Amino acid sequence: MSERTPLLHYRLSHRSPAAVGRKPASKQPPKLNIFFGVVIPTLLSMFSVVVFLRIGFVVGQCGLYQTIAMLLVAYFIISMTVLSVCAISTNGALDAGGAYYMISRALGPEFGGSIGIMFFLANVCGSALYVLGLVEAMLTTFGVPEDGSSLSASRYMVLPTGYWWSLLYGTVILLLCVLVCLIGAHIYAKATFLIFIIVIVVLGTIFISFFIVPFRTVQLPGHRNASIGPTSANFTGFKLDTLMGNVQADYTVDYTTGVMMSFATVFAVMFNGCTGIMAGSNMSGDLKNPSYSIPRGTITAVIFTFVIYNLLSILISCTCDRVLLQQDYGFLTDINVWHPFVTIGVYSSTLSAAMSNLIGASRVLYALSRDDLFGRFLSPAKHTSSSGNPWVSVLISWFLVQLVLFSGKLNTIASIVTIFFLLVYAAVDLACLALEWASAPNFRPTFRYFTWHTCVLGIIGCAIMMFLINAIYASASIAFMLLLLLLIHYLSPVSSWGCISQALIFHQVRKYLLMLDVRKDHVKFWRPQVLLMVSNPRCSVGLITFINDIKKSGLYVLGHVQLGDLDVLPSDPLQSQYDSWLSLVDHLNIKAFVNLTLADSVRHGVQHLLFISGLGGMRPNTLVLGFYDDTPPQDQLQDSALDPPFHFPPVRGGVSVGRDGKSLGPQEYVCIIADAVKMLKNVALVRYFGQFDRTQSLQGSVFVDVWPVNLLRPDSAAYVDTCSLFLLQLACILNMTRAWQKAKLRLFLCVEEGRSLKGTEQKLKHLLKDLRMKADICTVPWDSQIALHWQRQTRSGKIEEMESEEDGVEDDKEFANSFPSNTSRVSDEYLQAVNKLILDQTLRPPAVRFLYLPRPPADTSRYHDYLHQLELLTRNLGPTLLIHGVTPVITTDL
Repeated sequence: MSERTPLLHYRLSHRSPAAVGRKPASKQPPKLNIFFGVVIPTLLSMFSVVVFLRIGFVVGQCGLYQTIAMLLVAYFIISMTVLSVCAISTNGALDAGGAYYMISRALGPEFGGSIGIMFFLANVCGSALYVLGLVEAMLTTFGVPEDGSSLSASRYMVLPTGYWWSLLYGTVILLLCVLVCLIGAHIYAKATFLIFIIVIVVLGTIFISFFIVPFRTVQLPGHRNASIGPTSANFTGFKLDTLMGNVQADYTVDYTTGVMMSFATVFAVMFNGCTGIMAGSNMSGDLKNPSYSIPRGTITAVIFTFVIYNLLSILISCTCDRVLLQQDYGFLTDINVWHPFVTIGVYSSTLSAAMSNLIGASRVLYALSRDDLFGRFLSPAKHTSSSGNPWVSVLISWFLVQLVLFSGKLNTIASIVTIFFLLVYAAVDLACLALEWASAPNFRPTFRYFTWHTCVLGIIGCAIMMFLINAIYASASIAFMLLLLLLIHYLSPVSSWGCISQALIFHQVRKYLLMLDVRKDHVKFWRPQVLLMVSNPRCSVGLITFINDIKKSGLYVLGHVQLGDLDVLPSDPLQSQYDSWLSLVDHLNIKAFVNLTLADSVRHGVQHLLFISGLGGMRPNTLVLGFYDDTPPQDQLQDSALDPPFHFPPVRGGVSVGRDGKSLGPQEYVCIIADAVKMLKNVALVRYFGQFDRTQSLQGSVFVDVWPVNLLRPDSAAYVDTCSLFLLQLACILNMTRAWQKAKLRLFLCVEEGRSLKGTEQKLKHLLKDLRMKADICTVPWDSQIALHWQRQTRSGKIEEMESEEDGVEDDKEFANSFPSNTSRVSDEYLQAVNKLILDQTLRPPAVRFLYLPRPPADTSRYHDYLHQLELLTRNLGPTLLIHGVTPVITTDL
C-alpha cells in the first residue's frame, strides 16, 4: 500500500535552475541501476504486512479458487496503471513529487494540485497505518494480555497494553522515522538493500518451512474460548484432503473485528498488498537510464510479487487446516523453522513502509509548495537544509502523522489510504489517456505497450475498487478532490506547465469544425456571428459588452486594424498586443476571439478580417462598426483597478484608428459598409455606446424600441422585407438573453392618414405571432413628416425617385449583388422632423433603439450625403443600432 521512495531521489531532483548549470562542490552519489533503483523499492512497497499476516486470512475465507481469481483481478487493475506509469515516465524526465509531478504536468495545476494533496494525505495516513501495524505486531508478541492472565503470558510479554501505551509506542517509532528523515537521505538509501535482503530471507524460510516442517498442532490465539470454538488447529503438511478442504469459499466472522466477511471485504484487504507500484517511477532522478529502467523494473516487480502471492496461496491451501487459516492470522510464525524469522520480517517491512510513507509525504508537500499552488499557505514547506533536505516539510508531515495516530483505528485508516492511492492511480491513468487522446506530437513515450483501452480499463478498475472497499469513503474522497480542484482553479496563479485540456479542446474542435459543413446551413439554425471592429478598446467597453449579449452563442470576434507596412518594420507589431486584448476579454467576462491585422488602410484591413476571420463554418456574417461622428471618445478603462494596466494607446479626439493617430475619412468609412454588403455580410452601425452601462440601463422599466421601416425611403415604407426581418430578429435575440429578459420590445408602426391602419396593424400582429415574437405595437402618425419630404421634390425629382425605387425593389431580390442608388434625396428638415418624432414617442427613453439602415448609394459621390443623413436621423437618440440585413434569418417552419 505504501509508496516507499528513498530520499536520495528527492534530494537530487530538487535543484534550483541555477544549480543545474553549476558543477557540484561535492561528489554526487552514483546513479542507480534497474535493480537498486526500481526493483527493490517497488518490491518493498508491495511486500507489506499483507504477505505475512493476511495471506492466510484471504485463503481461509475465500478458498484457493477465489483467491487466485482475486489476485488475477487485482493485478489486472494495477497492471493497467503500471502501463500508464511506464508510458508517462518514458516520455521525459520526471522531477520530484512522483505521481503529483506526472499528473500536474499532464492534466494541469488544478488536477495535479488536488491529486497532489490526496497523494500527500495518502502517504501521511499510510505512515500512521504502518506505525500502528508495527505497534500491533509488537504487542501481539511482547504485550501483556489485557486480562492479566499469567497462564497465557510468556516470559517475553513485558510491554504494558492499552490505548495510551499504544500511542506512546507509536510516537517513539514515529520519532525514529523522523530522525532518519531529518539526518539525510543516505541513511535510508543504504538501509533499503538491507531491508530487502531481510524480507527475501524471511520469505525463503517460509517457503522452506512448508516442505521440511512436519505435522504440527498450533495453539490458536489466547483470546479464543473453548466454548465458542476450537483452541487449536493443525499444520498437516502436503495432503490432498487439506487441499480439497481449502478449495471452496467459506466466509466466517473475523475474530479480530467480529464482522462477517464477504468477497468484497476480503478483496479490499487483499488489494492492499497489490499497491505501491509507483515507487520505481519516483526514482527517475536517480536512475542511470530512466526510460529503460522504469518499465522493466516495475513490470519485473509486479510479476515477481504476483508469482509469490500465488505460490504462497497454493502452498498454504495444501498444508494448513481451514480453522488455522481463519482463526490465526499469525500462523506463519508458528509453522516457521525458526519462529522469530517471521516476526523480524513483519517488523522490518512495516518499519520500512512507515518510514518511506513519511519520506514520500514530505517530498510531495515540498513539491506542492515549490509550485506555489496554495500561495503562502504552504510557503514554509519550501525551506531546505544546506544539503537540500526539506526539513520543514518533514516536520509538517510528522506532525500530521502524529495526529492520525491518535485515532488508533487501523482498519479505518487502511480503507482511507487504499482509496486515496486508488484515486491517485486513476488520475495517472486519466493523464495517460488524455495525452493519448490529444494526439500531441510531443507525446512520444519509448514504452509503447499501452493503448487508450488500457487507460480506460485502469480508470474503471480503480473506480470499482474504491467503491467496493467503502462507497462512503470513496464518494467523500472524490468530493474532497473536486473541492480542492475548484479552489486551485480560482485561487492559484497561472502556471507555465501547459495543460492537456488545451490539447484535447484543440483536437475536438478541429474534428467538429471539419464536420460543420457550410453547405448544410439552414435558416432555422441561423445565429449572429459578429465581427466588431474596435478602434481603441478604452472607449469601447460598453459596446463590447452589449454585442456580447446580442451574439446568441454565435461567433464573436473583436477586430482591430493597425496601419503600417510590414516591409518597413523590423517585426510584426501585433504579436505583443494580443496579451492585452485577451486580458481585456477575460476582464470583461465575454466570450470572444481576437483578430488583429496590419494594413495600409482601414478599409483594406476590414476587408482582410472579413475574408479571413473564422474557420470553416464559423465565419462572421455580421459586421458591426462604430458610428462616424465627432463625438469625443472617453476612456472607460482609466478607473479600472487592474494591475498591470492594459497596454492600449491613450484616447485621442476624433476617430482614432491606431497608434499612429491617423484618422478614418467619411468616404472610406462608407466604402467599408459597401464592401461588407458586397460580401453578403449584414451590417450594424452603433452610435452613442461610448457611455453605455448595461447595469444602469437595465434598472427599472426597460424598453427596446424597434423601427422596422426605412425612414430614408418614406415613399416605399415596408415592414416585411429582408432587412426589417433581420432587425426584428436581432431585437428578439437581445430580449432572449438573461440580462435583457425583463425588457419590453416596442415595435413602432408608422402610418399615414387615409391608409388602412387597422389592417396594417393586424397583419403585423399576425406576423409577430408566426415568428413567435412578443412585442407591443405602437402606431405613429407621421403625415407632417411625409409632407416635409414631398414639399421640396420637383416633378423630375419625383420621376427620378420612382425610377430609383423600381431599381431598389429589383435589387432587393438580388440581396445587393448589384449596387444601385437606393437613398432618396430627403431634405434635412424631413430628417430632423423624423428624429424629433422618434424622440417624442416615449416619456422614458429606451435602453437601446433598433433602426433600419439602407444600403449605401451606388453613386460613390453621394457617400458624404448618405453619412450626413444617417447622422441627422440618429442625432441625440441615445444608444442606437442602424442595421442592414442581406440574408434571410427568420422562418415560420418547424
